[in-house]
Amino acid sequence: MKTIAAGLLALLGWKAVAPPERPLKAVLVAYPHTSNWDAFYALLVKLALGLDAHWAGKDSMFCPPFGSLLKRMGGVPVNRRERTGFVEQMAAEFAERERFTLAIAPEGTRGLTAGWKSGFYRMAFAAQVPVALGFMDYARREGGILAYLTLTGDRDADLAAIARHYADRPGKRPELASPIRWLD
Repeated sequence: MKTIAAGLLALLGWKAVAPPERPLKAVLVAYPHTSNWDAFYALLVKLALGLDAHWAGKDSMFCPPFGSLLKRMGGVPVNRRERTGFVEQMAAEFAERERFTLAIAPEGTRGLTAGWKSGFYRMAFAAQVPVALGFMDYARREGGILAYLTLTGDRDADLAAIARHYADRPGKRPELASPIRWLD
């Protein structure tokens, strides 16, 4: 699948990139998330990199007829209508597994928001795993992982470091990329 996905990306004029070293566990930030096309390219990049990443998505996506397929593709349903302890559940999941990567869109949507939700940060910090900075750069036609960051616990300093990595990485619709600042 790696070769096929890399070949498809190449045919489309894209390439998958990532640092040479990969930790066994990470919370992967998927930013910017501005288009439905992000999922298509992200799946090809995931396969091309051989990344066994799971991803969180709103639970309404997991209804029949495609719900079971999405789960087999690594999907983890999230009820965003009420607090369910998702951060704590995923931190426990990290503790139980030898390898685990979970992709989260900190904006929570493809549309423009005032900033980022902190769940990915709280999850990575609680699980003591690095944050992988995932991206889709439509200008350069590449996607993958920019870097792995170990969080310090200083939310503002860590977010500033994250923002520096994304400074020149536009999404498909840059006007919908939410500013990298905390909502909560």
